[in-house]
Amino acid sequence: MDILIVDGYNVINAWPELNKLKETNFDQARGRLIQWLASYAGYKELEVIIVFDAHMAKGNHIRHSEEAGVQVVFSEEGETADSVIEKLVYSYKNAEKRTVFVATGDFAEQLTVLAGGAFRVSIRELQSAVLAAAREISERHGESAGGRRPLEGRLQTGIIQRLEEIRRQR
Repeated sequence: MDILIVDGYNVINAWPELNKLKETNFDQARGRLIQWLASYAGYKELEVIIVFDAHMAKGNHIRHSEEAGVQVVFSEEGETADSVIEKLVYSYKNAEKRTVFVATGDFAEQLTVLAGGAFRVSIRELQSAVLAAAREISERHGESAGGRRPLEGRLQTGIIQRLEEIRRQR
């Protein structure tokens, strides 16, 4: 399974909806990013690791957790998300034969992870891929049928009308 490592705050700051949401509720913006990437990970069969910068938090130790099926990592005090991402890239490069992708908008970080053997994904590319996957998921589940439920989309008009008449007689 391929691995996607995401610079969390870099994405939040670059995606308009998340950037706007963080102004009123940073935790909610973070949560929404995690949910979107969890859906994307499941659909694309990827392992996703989201790294958030916590180097300015006094006494913070590196924290790992799993939320909605993705790994969430907060750097420790004095350590940037970039350095955590670089360590992850090198650890996967040396330990496993899996393809590693890194999503960041930081050009210097992109060059560093490329040198480490990972593939870079721009923030815009990631956003396009996540949105495309969400559309495909919706279409597969019939949610984009103009607001109609999937069963209605598969029934003949006469049957739908007759069922509606029966429903109203109750």
